[in-house]
Amino acid sequence: MIKLPEDVKNIIGILEANGYEAFAVGGCVRDTLLFRMPEDWDVTTSAKPEEVKALFSHTIDTGIQHGTVTVMMGKNGYEVTTYRIDGEYEDGRHPKDVTFTANLVEDLKRRDFTINAMAYNERVGLVDEFDGVKDLENKVIRCVGNPRERFKEDALRMLRAVRFAAQLGFTIEEETKEAIRELAPTLAKVSKERIAVELVKTIVSDHPEEIRIAYELGLTKVFMPEFDVAMETVQNNHHHKYTVGEHSIVTMQNIRPDKNLRLVMLLHDLAKPVVLTTDDRGFDHFVGHTQAGADMARGILKRLKFDNATIDYVYRMIRHHDDRPPMDNKALVRRRISQIGLEHMPAMIEIKRADILGQSEYEFESKMGYVDELEKAYKEVIENNHCVNKRDLSVNGSDLIAMGMKPGEEIGVVLDLLFEIVLNDPRLNDREKLLERANKLATPFI
Repeated sequence: MIKLPEDVKNIIGILEANGYEAFAVGGCVRDTLLFRMPEDWDVTTSAKPEEVKALFSHTIDTGIQHGTVTVMMGKNGYEVTTYRIDGEYEDGRHPKDVTFTANLVEDLKRRDFTINAMAYNERVGLVDEFDGVKDLENKVIRCVGNPRERFKEDALRMLRAVRFAAQLGFTIEEETKEAIRELAPTLAKVSKERIAVELVKTIVSDHPEEIRIAYELGLTKVFMPEFDVAMETVQNNHHHKYTVGEHSIVTMQNIRPDKNLRLVMLLHDLAKPVVLTTDDRGFDHFVGHTQAGADMARGILKRLKFDNATIDYVYRMIRHHDDRPPMDNKALVRRRISQIGLEHMPAMIEIKRADILGQSEYEFESKMGYVDELEKAYKEVIENNHCVNKRDLSVNGSDLIAMGMKPGEEIGVVLDLLFEIVLNDPRLNDREKLLERANKLATPFI
């Protein structure tokens, strides 16, 4: 028995009272059967869009050309879509045209996977023409009908299969897998934005390791070939036991499911194949992989149309993820904290621990001990209110202008010098002391 939200019951009830069929459909039915909380509730109906609009006081034409109207119930919106049969998919995403139908099963036939092709209302019960319940029980992702046809209609469905496997802990059925392997190159015609959405949903799931399936089936080769190279690059040294790609997968599993953190772990070592050198003993080295990796990650995320804030964050964290300032040099430790950003230090500590957990057992205790010391140093900076950000200096540009300096680049130069002084000795972040230093530094510019 599926418990429908009151709004959904009301929408279905109004449609049925006026002679139409209506059912909750798709992911909300699937998630409810799995005892998961649906993200949203969709309704499918025999009523045509204009008929739906005539029955409800507040509707929005969100996709009316394809039969979808959003019905507002208070502040909540519910997509109500007319039963339809899709025409030819010329662009690999949208049908050229749609034909409305009065037959629910015809509508369910066009959906991607059996577990998403179930419908429910309280009058009829569960409509499951394609054994979606059986596939839920067997934890299987299977296409409705011929998988090649489904993927030719919308190539993104191949990546969605991986995403659902990751989110639900399911496996992809063999015929569906073979169709993905065959048609993987067609993912290239899908927009980068849509690919990025599925990638993020996959890696923030409980099973980010399913990105491995995307690699094995040829999908990552289309949108992130750098990952394929990483999966095939052995790390022959004491510190590692996985390929570069497998190491990235393990590190994702060892960090909380935050979008930015998982992206950092996925991408942090992808430049290792580029900088790899092997010494006379046969040991591999990856000198410069942090800067090269940060640059590569920036390029990948730009290619996938991620926002600038995400790109900048991932770049910063990858650039510094392997920093190891000597703990007996407090000034250098503060400088590194400043470069990373005080607000980013807790995440950086998580990143470092996840990185170590993806390595070999060689010097494991020593490496983890170092991160513990770094965390302690970070906490000391917080507790002692040490200045590790230039905006926290006890003097600012206005003070230098009042001293007689002219506005311009020189003010920034002097503030940078004062900041270096404070990083070396936090006790000097005192207004009078800094003004005295500033007066000497500013003399050539006055």
